[in-house]
Amino acid sequence: MPNEQMEITTRPRIGLALSGGAARGIAHVGVLRALEENNIPIHAIAGASAGALIGGAYAAGLSISELEEMARKFRWRHTARFSFSRLGLQSNARMEVFLRARLPVTRFEELKIPFAALATDLREGTPIVLRDTGDLLFAIRASCCLPALHVPVRDRNGRLLVDGGLVANLPISYTRALGADIVIAVDVGADGAKFMDRPKTALGVLTQTFVAVERIVSNQERDKADILIAPRVGHIRWDQTRRAAELSKAGYEAGLESIERIKAIVERNTLATTQAIASA
Repeated sequence: MPNEQMEITTRPRIGLALSGGAARGIAHVGVLRALEENNIPIHAIAGASAGALIGGAYAAGLSISELEEMARKFRWRHTARFSFSRLGLQSNARMEVFLRARLPVTRFEELKIPFAALATDLREGTPIVLRDTGDLLFAIRASCCLPALHVPVRDRNGRLLVDGGLVANLPISYTRALGADIVIAVDVGADGAKFMDRPKTALGVLTQTFVAVERIVSNQERDKADILIAPRVGHIRWDQTRRAAELSKAGYEAGLESIERIKAIVERNTLATTQAIASA
């Protein structure tokens, strides 16, 4: 019994930091499959934008197969409708309807894994961390609210919230704040945006601007991760949800490539903790 207790005490808590990336965020599903198949436990998840969508659904209890099915069926029309608001072309309120029909639980208090969704306070330009209590679906919707395209989401304090990728696209520090000892960061934007050409419309300019901001924000955070997983999805456009199978496969392959490094870090961490306890 003492040895079992020592094992429980010394094994590190592993957290996932999942980046934004629109459709390319589907690659997170493949990474999760690779981790599960290799018995890498996940104790905390923080996500921005698409990372909040996939991470929140996983924390709510969806299996990998259910996540893959959700990704296959996901289309942008499921999450948005035309808006007469001057603050955005569309409302993304339908995202809550889409998720409510699929997630087994819809409140933070009910999650199987501690989870945080990152949004941006539009006025202050600061991160807003949504976690612990409240409506999970609202949090995911706020984290996925693309500025100008979507009408900002107003919270109960009157703040206008938009996509978390603007200020915390790779939320490593927020994963540690959930209690993670080791953070695996998955950045679906690290492979670049090879599909981009000279923009031909205002929407194209907006999209490329947003991609550039996300990359800058992520570049500032990557070194803080214990493990960085970068699926090779730079050739796939942000709106190509119909390539879900290809995206998930790319995530799976990138996840598999990282397994030995993850196991090595876990063992080093466990050994160091065990030695520290023994010498205390």
